[in-house]
Order: sequence, then C-alpha cells, then structure tokens
Amino acid sequence: MHHPQPHISSSTSTSFPAAAAFDFKLAKRRGSYNCGRCGLPKKGHVCHLNSSTNPTSISTPTSSPSAVTVENSSSASRLPHAPAIRQSYTHLRRALSFDDIETRADSPERDLDGSNSPYPGTDLDPDNEMISGGLPAGCLWEVLRRLPPAGLLAAASVCKGWRETTKRLWRAAEELRLMVPPRGQLRFIGSVLKKCPSLVRMSLKMESDVDATMLACIAFSCPNLESMEISTSNTAVNRITGDELGRFVADKRCLTSLKMEGCSNLGGFVLSSSSLSTLWLSDLYSLSKMVFNCPNLKEISLEFSRQENDTTDLTTMADGMGRSCPRLKNIHIASVRLSHAVVLSLTAANLRGLRMLSLVLGSEITDASVAAIASSYSKLELLDLSGSSISDSGIGMICNVFPNTLSRLLLALCPNITSSGIQFATAQLPLLELMDCGMTVCDPDSLNSPCDESGDNELPNALNNKLYLMYQKLIIKHSRLKKLSLWGCSGLDALCLNCPELNDLNLISCKNLHPERLLLQCPSLQNVHASGCQESLIGAIKGQVSDSLASLENQYQCKRLADGSKRVRAPDCLSQEAIDDKKRRKVVEQQCKVLVD
Repeated sequence: MHHPQPHISSSTSTSFPAAAAFDFKLAKRRGSYNCGRCGLPKKGHVCHLNSSTNPTSISTPTSSPSAVTVENSSSASRLPHAPAIRQSYTHLRRALSFDDIETRADSPERDLDGSNSPYPGTDLDPDNEMISGGLPAGCLWEVLRRLPPAGLLAAASVCKGWRETTKRLWRAAEELRLMVPPRGQLRFIGSVLKKCPSLVRMSLKMESDVDATMLACIAFSCPNLESMEISTSNTAVNRITGDELGRFVADKRCLTSLKMEGCSNLGGFVLSSSSLSTLWLSDLYSLSKMVFNCPNLKEISLEFSRQENDTTDLTTMADGMGRSCPRLKNIHIASVRLSHAVVLSLTAANLRGLRMLSLVLGSEITDASVAAIASSYSKLELLDLSGSSISDSGIGMICNVFPNTLSRLLLALCPNITSSGIQFATAQLPLLELMDCGMTVCDPDSLNSPCDESGDNELPNALNNKLYLMYQKLIIKHSRLKKLSLWGCSGLDALCLNCPELNDLNLISCKNLHPERLLLQCPSLQNVHASGCQESLIGAIKGQVSDSLASLENQYQCKRLADGSKRVRAPDCLSQEAIDDKKRRKVVEQQCKVLVD
C-alpha cells in the first residue's frame, strides 16, 4: 500500500506512514518559510506554478512503480526535506481525497518483508509503519497471521489498516489449511485461492463432494503448488477419476507431495511426474491399472477398501512400482489381497534405498515372506506386518537380520505370535523404540463368535491350538524402548516392564491382567491407556506410577548444613548437582496420566 509522503529526494527511499502524514501537526512559529504552492523554500525562489493554479497535492514521478506524493498543507510543508529536481507535475489530487490511497488489485503492493517493495534494495521496517490506533503494523501482522482463514476474513472489515494488513498476509501466505463448507464450495475456494498467489502448500478438509471442477480451480489458482492434501468427511464423496488425477499431476510440474482420501472412483490411473516424491491414496477399490512413472518418488502409501470382491492385481502393481520408482524409501500397502506373491514382486525390484516397509492386513503373508524380505532388504528401520500370519519363527528371522537398524516393529493382529516371541524381539533388537503387539496374545474365549441357531459354539482350530497358551506372562527389559502397545492382549495375566525411556504404554482391554502380577519400573512414563481394564488394575497402575515418581524424588541423600540448621538434598557427586537437579525436577513435573475413557 502506498501512502502520501513528504517530498524526498531521488536518493532517499524512506517511507512515511499514512496515519502520521494525515494527523501530524506542529505548533506554528514565525510563519511559513516555504512556498504555499510547491512547498520549496521561499528564499531565492520563483514558483514555477501559476497563481491561478492552486493544487492541494502534487505527485512527482519517480523510478519506482508507485508515485511519491507531496502533500500541500501547512503541517506537511514543515517536514524536513531535501530540494528536489524540478519535473513536470501531473495527476493532481483534490484536497482530503484519501479514498484512492487504498491499493487496487492491479497496482503493486508492498509486503511487510519488503519482497514487493516499491524501493528495491531498501529494507522497510514494519515496526516503523503505524496503522489506525497507533499500533505498529509489525505487531498487527504477528497477531493476524495466527488467525484461521475465517478470522482473517472477518478482520479485514475492521478498518483500512487492518484490511491492508490482511491483504499482505494473504499475498505472503505459503501454506493454507481450510475446511470447505458443503454449500458454495467452488465459489468459496476460488475466492480464497485468488488472494494467495504465493501458495505452495494446501490442505483441504472437504465437507462436500470433490470433482474435477474443484481440481481444475486449484490447478489454475495455484501455479506454484508443491504440496496438496485433500481429506473428506463422512458425508462427502470424492468423484475424481483416474484420468483427471493423472492430468492434474502431469500439469503441476512443481508438485512434490499429493495426499488424497476417498479415491474409490479412480478406476485406474497413470501418474507421470518428475517432481513427485510423496504419494498417499486411500480408499482405493478395484483398480484396472496402476502405472507409476515417477522416478523421484520416495514415499508411497496405498490403502485399499476392505471388500472381498476387490479385483485389483497387486502383484502386477508391485512389480511395476518397483521398476519405475527406483528411489523408493517408504512403502505402505494396506489390503486384504496382500499375499506372498506380492512380497516376492517387491523383493525382486531390489530397492536398495528402502528403509520402511509396511504390508498390513495380508493374512497370506507368512514366515516365508519374512525370509524373502530379510534376504532382500537388510537395512530396514521400520517393519509393519500387522494382520499377517507370521509366527515366532518369523520374529527370529527379523531379529537375526535387523539387530543394528530396526527401531520400529509393528506386529498387531498376528494370532500366531506368543509372548515368548515378543520377549525375544525386545531382547535381540537393542535399537527398538516402538513396538505394537496389539491383539496378539488373546484370550480365545473373548474371540468366540455368537452362537448360531444350531447352538454350535466350537472354537476355530487355530484358537484351539492356543488354549494352552491362554494365560501368559511378559517380561521386557529394554533401555531405549519408548512406546509399547499391548492393546487387546487379553491372554496376558502377568506383565513386568523395566524400561527407563518408556513414555507411552497401551494396555487397553487387557482385562485378564492381575494387579498383583503387574510391575512397572518406567520412571519416564507419561501416558498409560487403560480403558477396558479392571478397576483394581487401574488402581494398581496409578499406585505404581506415583510410587516411581516419589522414589525418584527421594533418590538423593539428605545432608545437614555446616551449622546443622537445615537439611538439604545433595547428590553424591557435587560437581553434577545442578545438572542432576534439573533432570530430577523435569521428570517430577511430568506427571503420568492414566487414560481410562
């Protein structure tokens, strides 16, 4: 926004605030020493303006895109200035006509960071620019930039100063997170995106249907878009097809990250992009083709719907993905159609940079699949085989191959795993920080299906084989484990944890865990999830957590001062007194929360 300014020389580029220019008044002294027409000193001056012409303000063209104005009033004429070079004066204004001071959409607008400054090479300090009420523009900027988009739109109607600041905020915005209402979504998105020409990251929560028109609006309004995320509510439907998505990705040559939910209508797609590095697609269903021509793709997440009549050929997809995306590091595929053949297709691709592999809900993945993974990828940092049919033998292979790299192991919903396998994994993986074993050690009675009309209540063969393992104990001692999930492990009746770094423990629905057989030696615990557990177990957890904090607080010896007047707590090593005291107070202040609801 360009404000009326006092006359300055061509070598000076200091801006003067509009509010100060309008309201600045000095006490009158001996009279005016400047010309009342042009504002130059009267001494030795011959005014170049005719006496018949009495302009109120004169604009002098400069080298900058916007003109520097000279305000002809008794107060403005007294402001310090330097003599200016005489030029032709045009574009005169009327007195007190300040309505056109507002920056138009087609005129250059200066951001607070000076990126679009009318004076190139000059740093403009927003704290020296005042708005209505005397508030520095820099303060208002910091306040308004923390508002959500709806609040920012409301702030623009307060006054002109706020409206100009919001304009600058919209123009300087690089990231936008927006919830799109169900009515007028296209018009709303178009009006908001028009305000953000510099947008590079966008996240939309759609409460209405998404179609190709919305995708075209985004492509037209955001030419420099690098990251886009579209999530849908329960009532919204994503109607984008595979061809439309392929055209969007091909046209956006700056796009590096694409995350989209509700992709059930794609049908099939061909994605070709040299810049795309992250791709997340969920709710996929019966895809006829999946072609990835993305040589720089590093992370891919494909989640399919859990319908048994899904006809997607995952083996062909995995083979093509491994060949056309050689730089993949993270792979996540969730589908009930995952099998050993899909694993063999992935391992045949020889992705040397692969660090994270997640194959979820594949009941046909067995220990043979684990052997193929271990022989092809020896540097995995994360392995997720939740929902598979691997056993303790598969865990043994994992521990033999990944002892120096694996830090996250997720084996939830694996019915063939016992507490012995879990205990062996924690003992053989020294770098382990996260482990999820939910619904592994289960009580067979809790998994019984309701009795049918014939009254047949026999257990499945797999559960009958585990009846003798119904009640098991788990002992874990680990120096680096931070998160442990045992949700749904109703087959556990004893648990002993000695993990000094553990901060999150999930014991949801561990209903058969006895309070007297629970031992938690975890001083760093912050959250314990215990919903669905017995009241006595919840009480035991709270008691042990409070006891561990109290013992930590009393771990220092009590000593008297030299005069014996007062006892103080001091560690054995006085040189580390300050460091140990800070650590002790930090841990004591972090109270552990036992989450029941």
